Amino acid sequence: MSPEELKERNIEGEFIFSASRSSGPGGQNVNKVNTKVELRFNICLSVFFSDEEKDLICSRLKNRINSGNELIISSQSERSQLKNKEEAIRKTYILLAGALTIKKGRKSTKPTARSNRERLEEKKRNSFIKKSRKETGDSDE
Repeated sequence: MSPEELKERNIEGEFIFSASRSSGPGGQNVNKVNTKVELRFNICLSVFFSDEEKDLICSRLKNRINSGNELIISSQSERSQLKNKEEAIRKTYILLAGALTIKKGRKSTKPTARSNRERLEEKKRNSFIKKSRKETGDSDE
């Protein structure tokens, strides 16, 4: 699932935003204005996802979800609160889309004839090198 497909569901109505003072760029502006934005999204209470999708999101994003089943995303990279809010929304869509994307399994294949031949030639080369290191046994001791 792509972030664009998630945007079509209009889940932004369930986002809860809070602002606080940021430690990001902005000089004295940082000390005066609440530019850091924290986005909270309660996955279990969402009506836009099915139970299977909720389970998938919770299992894949378990390290980012708190005990209240809230996904918490914060942004403080920009100087304005609006840009940080947009950035937090963008991050949320990307995270949710990544969690809902089902990855294809790898199909195992057999090694090619050429790779087998090259592997065996390399083994022969290494064997020859190691044999040449050994003493010949013709010492007069």
